[in-house]
This record gives sequence, structure tokens and C-alpha cells, in this order.
Amino acid sequence: MNQIYSVGYDAVHPNDFIYNVPEGFHNYLLVITTTTALFRINETISEYPAHTAVLYPPASPIWYGAVQKPYGNHWMRFTSDESFITNFSRPAIPFSVSDPEYCRNLFQLITWESSQAVVSMLIRILFGKLCDDLLYTQNTCHDQELLSLRRRISSFPQLPWKISDMAGELHISAGYLQLLYKQKFHISCMDDVIGFRLSKARDLLTYTTQSIAEIAEQCGYGNTEHFCRQFRKHLGISPGRYRKTTADMDVQAVSRSPN
Repeated sequence: MNQIYSVGYDAVHPNDFIYNVPEGFHNYLLVITTTTALFRINETISEYPAHTAVLYPPASPIWYGAVQKPYGNHWMRFTSDESFITNFSRPAIPFSVSDPEYCRNLFQLITWESSQAVVSMLIRILFGKLCDDLLYTQNTCHDQELLSLRRRISSFPQLPWKISDMAGELHISAGYLQLLYKQKFHISCMDDVIGFRLSKARDLLTYTTQSIAEIAEQCGYGNTEHFCRQFRKHLGISPGRYRKTTADMDVQAVSRSPN
């Protein structure tokens, strides 16, 4: 069942418009912009193009506004126990709308319609379209962003990677990033960071004479003991023993090589 508290379309606000509700509402808020707009996601304010949608769940912080020119949107505040809304896969995160005129017409009909049954049907149609757009966004934009993110992790595993920072770069929630990353690469974000750090550590242990402490620091570990514990946990051997074992293997290989 859906119940609308307020709804509007083609709303226009001045160029200094900011909508800030830190505690959110007790109901849902759906916004679809008609102009460029600013959204604050995970404490980061970023600019998004026109025809961006956001579904704010109950009690979700809300912050969006104009980008130095008049701001426009369609909006709807409502309650719902429909699964396609309560299980919406990208709450409070902006995503692109592929057919803005179609969505505008649905908002117009919802605003004019007095029959609760018809309104519920229109909301279902609207969210069916939004879910299609969300699926398209997930399968295109984030694929490239995730590949780029993983390349940077593999190249610079020593950086202080944090899930919240990575999610902020992609303008998605931390939980949603972890879900997409696991689906894409079949490993969690932080397990991947650890794997690349230990891979770099193995190379440094094998091909350099740097101390264990120096290697730990170069691989992003501020604490040598933590590095050694993690190395042993994942590889079943201490860094010192690993270095000695690889050195012995090299000596044996040399002794077996023909003169």
C-alpha cells in the first residue's frame, strides 16, 4: 500500500536553494532533478547532471541544492510497504534517469489523480522504470569505476585504503560498494587490499635486502608486528622464513644449472 503526503512536478527554486533535513523524514522522499544539482553523499558534496534521481528512505539524512543557477525537480513524499520500494537497491544514492519526460508525465499524473488505486499503479510503473535505470547504471558506469579502483589498489596497495573513501569516490554507500565489489571480483574490498599488499611484500622479500620493518612500511603497515601476523595468517609462514626459503630455492636452482 502506498500513501502520498505531498507531490509536485516542475518545481523551480532560486540559485541559492539548499534543502537540508539532517534527520530525514518519517516517510520516503523521491527526487528527480530537472537541472544540475548538488548532493551530499557520505559527507561529500558533488555535482550531478540534470535528470538525476534519489530515493531517501525514512530517517535518511537529506541534503541537496542548486549549482549557482535556478534549481528544478519533481518530488514526492510518501509511505509504502511495497517490496519494490522497501527493498530498493540503491537508497539515498543518486543515479541517472534515462527517460526524464516519461518520468515527468508520471509525476504529473500522480499529482492530478485522485484514485488511490490508480496512484499506486502509477507509482509501481514509475519505480519499474527507475529500477530499470538503476540496473543499467550498475551494469555500465560502476563496472568501469570498479575496474579503475582495483587497478589503483593493485598499483598502490600501500595507500591507506578505506571503504568509506572508496565508496565516496564512486558516490555510493559503503555497503553498496562492498556488494558490487564482491559481485565483480569475487573478493571483498579489504581482502583485495591485503592480497595486493602481501603480493608486494613477497616481491620485496625476494628481490631486495630491505629489513622486515622497512618492507612492512612500504606495504602500508604502520606496525611491523601486525604485518608479520597478517603475513603468517594468509601465507602460513613468517616473512623471515619466507625470505630464507626463497633464497634457499634460488641457491638450489643455481647449483643445478649447467656450467
